[in-house]
Amino acid sequence: MDKAVLFIDGTNLYASQYELFGPSEYLYFPYFLKQIESKLHVSFDHIYFYASYSHRPKHPINKEKLYLKNEYYFYRSVKSLPGLSFFKGYRSPTSGKEKEVDVKLSVDIVDFAHLKKYQEVFLLTGDADFMEALKIPNRLGIKTAVLCMENKIMFKALLFYKTFVMKFTDKIIKFNKIRKKPIYLKLDKAKVKRSCY
Repeated sequence: MDKAVLFIDGTNLYASQYELFGPSEYLYFPYFLKQIESKLHVSFDHIYFYASYSHRPKHPINKEKLYLKNEYYFYRSVKSLPGLSFFKGYRSPTSGKEKEVDVKLSVDIVDFAHLKKYQEVFLLTGDADFMEALKIPNRLGIKTAVLCMENKIMFKALLFYKTFVMKFTDKIIKFNKIRKKPIYLKLDKAKVKRSCY
């Protein structure tokens, strides 16, 4: 049995890092993970990463080329981490929407909890759709926590789970009616970013 595992909504994380870093730089995943483990004082026994690659147009414009290049470098850095399990979904050829990824992530959280594959679970996402899946390990007495990027926060998670927000900037985050605040993890942007050139 693994003591602590990390599930990652990879497409959500990619979109977040692109918004924060822009097209010319990307989040180098191994260094990013190292900072998270250091701040949380935890060493993940296993990491499960779920994502899908963007559809490549036949004749991409420059903006699309930059996005696809950034995406390539980011996912390559993710896959470079030894022992990481990478689930690759797909995009609908008609709508471009992601398929299989969210369902697979949710099923694995629930299934692995029932199989007692972990004692503590962390989920990195900003998507509240995973709230129902997290209820299962929580009900089974498994320590459950949520990690969010500062620009993609699952505000609903604050009401039910220990929630950590990873910050690269000094931007003030407003929580309106939610009184329970997250635990901020200030990460060093300079140490986790790399150039696409």
